[in-house]
Amino acid sequence: MKILVTGSSGTIGTRLCEALLSVGHTVTGADWEPCKWNPIVEKLRINIDLRDKEKFSALPKDIDMIIHLAANARVYELVEHPERAMDNIVDTFNILEFARENNIKKMMFASSRETYGNIHLPSGEKYSEDKAHFMTCESPYAASKIAGEALIESYKRCYGIDSIIWRFSNVYGMYDDSIRVVPLFFRQAKAGETLNVFGKEKCLDFTYIDDCVAGILLGVEKFETAKNDTYNLAYGEGTTILHLAEEMKRLLKSDSKIVTTSARTGEVTHYIADISKAQKKLGYRPQTPFAEGVKKSVEWYIKNT
Repeated sequence: MKILVTGSSGTIGTRLCEALLSVGHTVTGADWEPCKWNPIVEKLRINIDLRDKEKFSALPKDIDMIIHLAANARVYELVEHPERAMDNIVDTFNILEFARENNIKKMMFASSRETYGNIHLPSGEKYSEDKAHFMTCESPYAASKIAGEALIESYKRCYGIDSIIWRFSNVYGMYDDSIRVVPLFFRQAKAGETLNVFGKEKCLDFTYIDDCVAGILLGVEKFETAKNDTYNLAYGEGTTILHLAEEMKRLLKSDSKIVTTSARTGEVTHYIADISKAQKKLGYRPQTPFAEGVKKSVEWYIKNT
């Protein structure tokens, strides 16, 4: 297929473009940042600000599927700068309009575990896809993802654009030198700096990049049977941020101090994904447990950053 990937220079975008190319798809990237990780992916990139609909004339029209990853994705940054959440909504609206105007009928949307908020589940129960609700929205970022999911649904009903919504959870690994917690803790532990853990009990479901991308590829392959549904893409187990900090110290033999403080405004504090739907409908089987994934990530960071 001919596939347009927005946010093609990001962590997931870069790895996804590589994977799509490896199985024979024709890929066009769309991003306002260069891809600094892979020159082949960079050559496929069209430089575009998705907030500006007038710039969309630069994109090819003969596209079979759009995978919309582009977003301002740092939860607490959007608490501090809520206008960036509006950028996410505008990006999604504009890319859906591009699809409608050019009769592109297949769409994937990158949503988030943040759509579940901080609801309290019975002990041992995981978050299934039906648990998300706008009334539990904790942050402007979560609101932008809930709004994106609603737009996707409306364009299916009004204009026949079939879709898959992915709810990602703490995707980590190669091609990430951002201030997300895994690369941030790596840099701080390597430098002997203090690791700040916002929430001693905060527990999240970390997803290694290759497992995330493998799930998306399954969606591309099985789109017709999987379409018009929402899927958690995660590992299915929880890890505390405190354990991540301790593991990073151990791997780097660091003498960094770990300081725990209260959770920050707007952040989800406990999430473990129920991945049974993705397992059943897509054959999704994540392969990388947390300890292995963090070790791989550290090895990659040491060589590449």
